Amino acid sequence: MKRELGIARCGLACCLCSENVKCKGCRRDGFLELSWCPDADWCENRRCGIDKSIEGCYKCEPADCRKGLYKDKIKARAFAEFVRRYGVEELLDCLERNEKNGIVYHREGIMGDYDKFDDLEKLIGFIRDPGKDSIV
Repeated sequence: MKRELGIARCGLACCLCSENVKCKGCRRDGFLELSWCPDADWCENRRCGIDKSIEGCYKCEPADCRKGLYKDKIKARAFAEFVRRYGVEELLDCLERNEKNGIVYHREGIMGDYDKFDDLEKLIGFIRDPGKDSIV
């Protein structure tokens, strides 16, 4: 885990991303200048945050949003909702503990153990206590 990369503005865990070898995390470099990032131009969640002048989707209503990454997948939306409720440090603590206990963020490509959920609240519960709602 590269805790210093933290959580992306959309909620994804830059700290655990398998791409973090070359990625600096979208919170770095002021978030506005991301010339090194191939995804910066198409990221609808990034643009929305800039337009609303908020530091991350967790400052909005991530549980109800369906923009960009939130349209089809719940991982980023659940992570952002987790941060809205409990804070960034609590999410980082949970992710670090979970990683030490064998929970994998990216198992195949960019899909991992947190992608196996289709219910936001169950995923939030899994982040807090993987043993309780484990499907791994």
